[in-house]
Amino acid sequence: MKCGLMAGFLPANRQKCWPWLNVISCTDMTTRSATIHRASTHRPSGHWPTEKAVGSLTLDFDARHRRRIRLTADQGEDVLLDLPKAVAMADGDGLQLEDGRWFRVQAASELIIEVRHREPNQLLRIAWHLGNRHLPTEIRDQVLRIRPDHVIEDMLLGLGANLVGVQAGFQPEGGAYGGPGGHGHHHNHDDRGHHHD
Repeated sequence: MKCGLMAGFLPANRQKCWPWLNVISCTDMTTRSATIHRASTHRPSGHWPTEKAVGSLTLDFDARHRRRIRLTADQGEDVLLDLPKAVAMADGDGLQLEDGRWFRVQAASELIIEVRHREPNQLLRIAWHLGNRHLPTEIRDQVLRIRPDHVIEDMLLGLGANLVGVQAGFQPEGGAYGGPGGHGHHHNHDDRGHHHD
């Protein structure tokens, strides 16, 4: 996408391309703040100076699993997340800006489905089915949490699960490759020798 003159704008007000936004975006420079601070350091909860937090970023799971994206802090400041690699950030993690300030990451409340079963062994079987489909799943005491998906929900009901929609922060398991608390295992494969029901 090329940026150019918009009808009614003089050359002094040319649009500027911001390729680091979610998509290439053209914005009239008269409305864009000239300063945006970069956050290039991520630290997990318990490994950053929480007392130095000057603000917070409340993000849903998708926005917490990024490498590079423009974000707006809860206090209104624009921040460019610019990490060396994608990180699945969790509630309580810290992001440090280039000027030394810290922001606390907060998990936004989002609609999720709590999955329960009266028989613990059946809940384990359900967990296997969710994992076999590579679905991000949060594991809690006697409950699994997933994102809404009517096809998966129908399958779970067929397995005798009780489903309840709730508003809560979503923090699925990271898998064997991603560590605890984040969904870090991503791969492409052709499914040979890997059975999906």
